[in-house]
Formats: sequence, C-alpha cells, structure tokens
Amino acid sequence: MVKPGTAANLAKRDPGWKGGSYFKDLATDDLKALARNRLQEFVDDLAAAQELLWASDTYSLLLIFQALDAAGKDGTIKHIMSGVNPQGCQVFSFKQPSPEELDHTFLWRASRALPERGRIGIFNRSYYEDVLVVRVHPEYLARQQLPTEVRTSKRIWKDRFDDINSFERHLDRNGTKVVKFFLHLSKEEQRTRFLRRVENPDRYWKFSPTDLAERAYWDEYQAVFEDAITKTSTAWAPWYVIPADHKYLLRTLVAGVVVHTINQLDLSYPEVGPEKLEAVEKARAQLLAER
Repeated sequence: MVKPGTAANLAKRDPGWKGGSYFKDLATDDLKALARNRLQEFVDDLAAAQELLWASDTYSLLLIFQALDAAGKDGTIKHIMSGVNPQGCQVFSFKQPSPEELDHTFLWRASRALPERGRIGIFNRSYYEDVLVVRVHPEYLARQQLPTEVRTSKRIWKDRFDDINSFERHLDRNGTKVVKFFLHLSKEEQRTRFLRRVENPDRYWKFSPTDLAERAYWDEYQAVFEDAITKTSTAWAPWYVIPADHKYLLRTLVAGVVVHTINQLDLSYPEVGPEKLEAVEKARAQLLAER
C-alpha cells in the first residue's frame, strides 16, 4: 500500500517481486503452488464475505484497476471473482468516452456506474484515465469541451486530483469503500506478453495496434502514474502497487487485499426481530407437520 502522504516510488518497486526473503528458499514451482492454493482460499473467503456484504446491505465495495496494457487486469478480475455470486458483483470497463459523456464532467460516467449497497463494483480502468492517458495525450483534453480557462490552467491536474480525492471521500463517508490497484508491470514483461499475442494465432484477437503505439510512451506513463498515485493514495481510498510480472502472485495479492478490506468492515448478518422469529417458528411447525 502506498502510505498516504508519501511518494509512490514506482521506480524502486520491483514488478518481478516473488515474495521477498521469506520465500527465497522456495523453488518457483513450489511458490506457484503455494500462491495458487492461497488464492483459492481467498476466493472461498471472498464468496463468504460477499454474501455477508449483501445481507448487511450497509456498505458497498469499489475496486479500481489501473495498469498499462497486458498487465493482467482482465485475468485478475476473472480469477478473484470466480466464486462470487454474479448478482452481487458488477464490472464496468471504461474506454474512450462517448459524445454524451464528453458533455459532462470527467467523473460523471463513473458516478452512474457506482455499486449499490451490498454489491462489489469493479472498474476496469476508471476516471483515473482523465489524469493518466489524457495527460500523456493533451489532444484528448481538447475534446472535453471545457472552458478555455480550465483547459489551459496550470492547475488543471492538481484540481483534478483534488476533485478525485473529494469524490472518493464522499463515497467513503456514505458507505462505499474504495480500493485502488495499480498492476505494476515491467517493460520487458510487457514486451514478452505482446510477443505471445502476435506469435500465436489463438491470441491475435487480444492484440491491438494501439497497444504498441502506447508502449512508445512508456516513460511518460510511468511519470503520470507516479504523480497520480502519490497525490491520490488516501486513508479513505488507498492505492496498492501490485507486482504484475508473475500472474500467480499478482492475483493472490489482490484477492488478499479485497478479503482483508471486507473483513475490516466488521459486518454482521441482520438481526431478526420478534415478528420475524414468530413467523419462522410457525413456518417450521407447519413444515414439520407435513411429514
């Protein structure tokens, strides 16, 4: 977790981290097996936690995933949510904004997709694109039809960070817990994954020429991620930088954070009142009488 008020320090965080000194004596296959077993435990725990979240109908959970292409967002979401009741989970992928969305503030389309109480909402990319990709490509800012004094202001990115922090504080105050993940992929591992896509006909569908075009802006993206994470990791909506070069560790770490977050809410099943208890007893007696 990026401690609020401290730098994200992405350059010093190892995307290929494999568990640190505690696991240094484990062979890779053993580490993979350990991580996958732990992942399954977390998936089972998450299924139970999600049911409790749904039953309590007080909090909701918003998971935000940001990363460069091929970092593993889709696969991570698929694996950690594999045991969750689909009725209690919703996933939104934010791509290029529509004309209608451009006619509103940059937070508008995300506001419409927020999870209701009892649900887990997942943003595969999010409003953070407006302080990331839009910052790398200033021409996108021109399409947002902003007042000239806003679009040309030297404070625009600071103001957007302030807006995001206030928005997330508002969500937290009203029962939506926000947890943000940056999947930290190395440039070499991204190259390897892109090669797999272009060398395997079964993976051609996963490749887009724009992926390679965006790779040319690698350094620029590292800089804007560094700034955005540093400025918006807060006590109420923390950022987690997850090493993404090894998918088996990536998925396990994310699942662990999600389970921990729900468990920290100290939820409980709703208490049943006297009238409901009486109805339950009558139902039990009636059903037993049918034997």
